[in-house]
Amino acid sequence: MKVFITGICGFVGSAIARRIRQALPRSEVFGLDNLSRAGSERNRTLSACGIRYFHGDTRCASDLQNLPAADWIIDAAAIPSVLAGVDNRWSTRQLIEHNLLGTVNILEYCQRSNAGFILLSTSRVYAIRPLSELPLQIESQRFVPRFSEIKLQGLSPAGIDEQFSNDSPISLYGATKFASETLALEYGDAFGIPVWINRCGVLAGAGQFGTAEQGIFSFWVHAWRCGKPLRYIGFGGKGFQVRDACHPDDLAELILNQLRNSDSKPHRICNVGGGLDHSMSLLELSKWTSERFGQHTVTADMQDRRFDIPWMVLNSARAREIWNWKPKRSLDSILEEIAEHAEKNPNWLELTA
Repeated sequence: MKVFITGICGFVGSAIARRIRQALPRSEVFGLDNLSRAGSERNRTLSACGIRYFHGDTRCASDLQNLPAADWIIDAAAIPSVLAGVDNRWSTRQLIEHNLLGTVNILEYCQRSNAGFILLSTSRVYAIRPLSELPLQIESQRFVPRFSEIKLQGLSPAGIDEQFSNDSPISLYGATKFASETLALEYGDAFGIPVWINRCGVLAGAGQFGTAEQGIFSFWVHAWRCGKPLRYIGFGGKGFQVRDACHPDDLAELILNQLRNSDSKPHRICNVGGGLDHSMSLLELSKWTSERFGQHTVTADMQDRRFDIPWMVLNSARAREIWNWKPKRSLDSILEEIAEHAEKNPNWLELTA
């Protein structure tokens, strides 16, 4: 099997590449990366695992023209911030070219190679307004939706499932990923290409690049350990907002199942997240980190930030039903892995932010 991974030098792309090579030692794994994100150059050592790396950019169609043919393409290349396009770090055109036009070029490659396509999408394709307006109560140190008052399709005590609304606004970032999903499904139908779409929640683990938008759990632990300023932003400045986390190794196990199966399935889109058992509020994360590294002051920022939501937990029941998948790594083990990495790499935020 020949597997081509875009964004192969990123945190997620590199983890998936290594796991595929480990599980399928006779496979040929290669990938493309433009090394534009700080920290990605450190993963060029993938060659030591027998993985080939090509320097290139998915936005440039000619960069894909002379690559070897593949059986499957995994698209892990993206600007991964919900604030992209509005925070002055990336322009709207950069966001659209990376996250949407890059996908078009990859799908054209799939058509030429008759290759299957796996898109790593995001939970941020779900509508912001109903999530920001959820009736909430505080239990212990976290927000909990008052589910008895909520009548929203796709929302239950198990979390948000694939039937939840995709109505605008979903952010410019979410819109580029949702448009990529739609195009991928249409290419699949038009050209007989197997397509699987994984809507990922927060992915977390050692070696994650150092910005809050790319992984709040990793950023928080690293920043706490080295004494950098931290803030509870919005929602009263208490840190009650909740997210769930999933390790990229668990995501890779799902992808391995998908690589082995190009047959028709009842659904081609699945949530991939830690779920309620792997969820935590920022305040709870602070408690865990203080027990691990000692006390640290977190300031309150009462200003609500655009696109932020108070509660997001993914319900991955569909992935369990279709692919017999569920996350195996506990949240505590993920945080401990990050903490150990922070101890061994005290300058990680400076190197990768």
